[in-house]
Amino acid sequence: MDAESKVTLKPRSPSRIKPRLPLKEIDERNKKRIRELNGEFLNLYRVLGHHAHLLSAWIEFAYTLRRDCTTARALRELMILRGAQLEGSAYEWHQHRRWARQQGVPPEQIEDLFFWRESPRFSDAECAALALTEAMMHGDVSDDVYGALEKHFTPSEIVELALTAGFYAMVPRVLNALKVPIEEETLHAPVPGEAQPHAPAKTREAP
Repeated sequence: MDAESKVTLKPRSPSRIKPRLPLKEIDERNKKRIRELNGEFLNLYRVLGHHAHLLSAWIEFAYTLRRDCTTARALRELMILRGAQLEGSAYEWHQHRRWARQQGVPPEQIEDLFFWRESPRFSDAECAALALTEAMMHGDVSDDVYGALEKHFTPSEIVELALTAGFYAMVPRVLNALKVPIEEETLHAPVPGEAQPHAPAKTREAP
């Protein structure tokens, strides 16, 4: 399926999405770790909680990508959002749009992300990272795409970007396979930098 046919990302009401696995209480060990990371007990974690060891591994890898990289978090959030567009993942888009704004991604870049190649709002380095994201989502990274990366990023940074693109190519597929519903309490949560009808609520990390 091409990108244009997947671009509709409006979240559906959680009541209309029935998870294929019941939402499970997260075990105490993983709850403790999520709290340490200032995370949130997401529906994704409640579904993956049917296998506590794999949930633990998921959390550690996701947060390592999020916090222990030298590339800009804003850049990696753009990559994640582009992957969400390509996969038509409302859950991933909903969660990471808020975090992209918190990390300083301008709303104009988010608005232009679908046609980033034509937009003047993206730097050459950002374009190289987005091209990598798309190539990895399609399963074929050309020499031209990789060559553009080498102009802007060190080998360790390229590893960070490749693992970010790869992990967040997996996330929407897992969300779709298990039909994980968006948390109802987050559907109307404020997006940093956007006008809101109510006072901002305290938010935490997304998957």
